[in-house]
Amino acid sequence: MHTNTHTQGAHHVRRIDPILLQATIAAALSFAHIHDIAAAAGQGGWKAWAYPVSVDLLMVMAWRRMRTGEGRAKKIAWFWFLLSLAASLGANVATSGVMDMEALPTWLRVLVAGWPAVAFLGGSLLVHKAAEEPAQEPQEAAGEPVVEPEPLVDDEPVEAPYAPILVTYAEAADHVGLSEVTVRGAANGGRLQKYDGDDPRRVYVDLRECHTVFSQSRQRAGV
Repeated sequence: MHTNTHTQGAHHVRRIDPILLQATIAAALSFAHIHDIAAAAGQGGWKAWAYPVSVDLLMVMAWRRMRTGEGRAKKIAWFWFLLSLAASLGANVATSGVMDMEALPTWLRVLVAGWPAVAFLGGSLLVHKAAEEPAQEPQEAAGEPVVEPEPLVDDEPVEAPYAPILVTYAEAADHVGLSEVTVRGAANGGRLQKYDGDDPRRVYVDLRECHTVFSQSRQRAGV
């Protein structure tokens, strides 16, 4: 297991090394070119080394604001990123032999001398724009009414429909303890509801209704 971890780490290092090496070489060359231009323009000593640091820092600040900013702040970040990129690219081209490093033109000396003020302005704007932008909260669309959720109401229990227990006259008589004639007479007299069954020759009554009707009759008779 230790061997596999070591092998994976080695592959990871080999994969990253060329990228880091390329970035380091490019940064070192650009850094040296900007230093050479600053030195040739009369900015000697530590000042010549401060120029490439200023250009690269402004580029990094602008790149971060481009990734996190929105709207106008992002456009401003794009401007300062392109400006610092142009300064770095211009120094690389100028030191490629197209200019006499011993006698730089006046306009280039003016640009080099004015760069610190420009970089300070750009850095200040980028920092202040980052501090001024509050976290934006999602806004509701204008004109749309706010719909409040309806309170939950417990559904009332729904009673099941009444289902009669259908029996014949004889079956009803056995259950209530009366004669079939008595049950038939109550049905014919309208005291019990008649139900049609599968057999048209038979008439059915509700057993529960029979118990209710005949129990009331017994109570009135005092039985």
